[in-house]
Amino acid sequence: MASILSKSPQQTRELGRKLGALLQPGDLLCLQGDLGAGKTTFTQGLAEGWGSVDPVSSPTFVMVNLYRAQDGTPLYHMDAYRIESLPEAAQIGIDDMLAEGALILEWPERIEALLPTERIWLTLTHISETEREIAIAASGERYELLTKHLTPDTQNP
Repeated sequence: MASILSKSPQQTRELGRKLGALLQPGDLLCLQGDLGAGKTTFTQGLAEGWGSVDPVSSPTFVMVNLYRAQDGTPLYHMDAYRIESLPEAAQIGIDDMLAEGALILEWPERIEALLPTERIWLTLTHISETEREIAIAASGERYELLTKHLTPDTQNP
């Protein structure tokens, strides 16, 4: 597991942008962290890196937001916080989302039993007003390669 200290919202967003530029349809990114930990800021960067033409907002009340790249490829942004049960989560169509595009999932721990085992799991922890620790755990060869692009010793080759 790698860990990165982001010293500002701009750095958090830039880290997301770097990862977003590498995403492909079928990729799953799980974002765990308390309210205010920086999940939406990170996702704004992811969407920018993806090439999204849509504005990014937290999907807390709508459950799933859709951001499209210029070529129309979808980037789904889902919030599992309000999901009450695994059967409810199973009806949302996570597999369908992954078949069409990439998926960013907030509060993944609530539905972890339904998720593919291969993924990137990022845990954002509030350190101070501006600083966040971002712990990155990759499962699967593709995700381990993606993670290498984000760790401090490979961020600026």
